[in-house]
This record gives sequence, structure tokens and C-alpha cells, in this order.
Amino acid sequence: MVSISSFAQTASLMGDLARAGMVLALMDGRALTASELARVAGIAPQTASGHLSRLVDAGLVVREVQGRHRYHRLASPAVAHMIESIMSLSGGEDTPHVPPRSPALVTGPRDKALRYARTCYDHLAGQLAVQITDSLIESGRIELSSDGGALTDEGDSFLRALGVDLEAARRRSSNKGTRRVFCRPCLDWSERRPHIGGALGAALCQCYFDKGWMRRAAGGRVVTITPNGRQAIQEFFSTK
Repeated sequence: MVSISSFAQTASLMGDLARAGMVLALMDGRALTASELARVAGIAPQTASGHLSRLVDAGLVVREVQGRHRYHRLASPAVAHMIESIMSLSGGEDTPHVPPRSPALVTGPRDKALRYARTCYDHLAGQLAVQITDSLIESGRIELSSDGGALTDEGDSFLRALGVDLEAARRRSSNKGTRRVFCRPCLDWSERRPHIGGALGAALCQCYFDKGWMRRAAGGRVVTITPNGRQAIQEFFSTK
């Protein structure tokens, strides 16, 4: 049972303008750094770190470490629902004036092509990769959590029919020498939402190249989508 003190503590965290601004910035599902959230809230990065630690301790925000970066996102859909409920009660005519929101944060590379589709080591990243991941999750073909992922039976059949070499991916993940995870979420640099990494992500990317749906641009990580590839990806993954 929730105690009155813990309830009051959680509620009080939303009573600070800086913390409120930071959690609102996380409502779009992206994961952001302390510096980015500090910019949104109009406070110093050190101050933002203190606020974020309190939000993490309260279970409202989770911190993810990827490489040398630390990202923050809302802890669960329940937290987002709570914030939405508070927002719905805060929009009456008698609500005090709230300063306009800071300009939208642009994360990752500014180059449009690099943001749309690029390689991340040996798997696909960027806006397109996140859209494909969303499609696979929404169709029940893959399950992703913050620390791992799994291919469902339906997903296994779907990807085999698509031509993805799942046997090779599983061999890579079971090889003691490589210790490659079969399927895991990889936080996208520009979208700040997960795309598929691990051996499965590599197998998916290789399938796209083998089918001629994508080509590597010379001298960089940018991936170009062929006309046939654009049509096929839209058909199989319902992307825009």
C-alpha cells in the first residue's frame, strides 16, 4: 500500500518548474541527456543533474548509459499517463500563465540524410530504423524492453519469409568467442528511441542490402534507399 509520505513526495516532485519542464520534454518518448534537459528547463547542467537524480530515485525517470553518454527517459507508460492526467487538470481558464516552451531540441546529426538512414556498426539506425522497429513491435513480431529483446513465433515466421538469415544470427549470438546478444534495443543517436541491435539487427540490415533495398553511400555511414526498397519497406513494415 502506498504511504501518504511517499505519495506526497512523488507529488511534490512535479511542483518544481524545472523538474516539470524536464518531464514534459520527455513526454515525446525520446531519451535526453542532462545537458539537453537543462537547456529545456533553463537551468545549469549541474542543477539539472540534481533534479534528475531525485526523479530517478522516485522511479519517475530511468537513466540509461550508452557508451560515454547518459540518457534519461520516463520510467514507464504509467508515469506518462500520470503526467497527462495532471496536464488535463491544469488547462482551465484560471490557470496561471505558463511561459512558452523552449524551442524543440534537435538531437543527433543535422544532416537530413544521416538522420533518416545510416549504419550503426553493422545494423540500421536513424528515423527509418526506428519506424521499422515500431512496426515490428506494434505487429507483435518482436518484444523489446529496456535491457533486452525477443523475437516472437510470428516474428520468426515473418522474418524468415522476408529472407532474413535467422540461423546465422543465432549462431553469432551463441558463439562463445563473440558473445553477441541475439536481440537488444539500441538507443538511436538522433531519434533517441530504440532501434534493433544485436545479431538480429545485423541480420536485418544485411537482408536489406542483399535485396537491393538499400545502398551504402560512398565514404560515410549514410544509407540510401532505392525506389524498390522504399516500396518494399512501406509494404512490409507500413512505414511512411
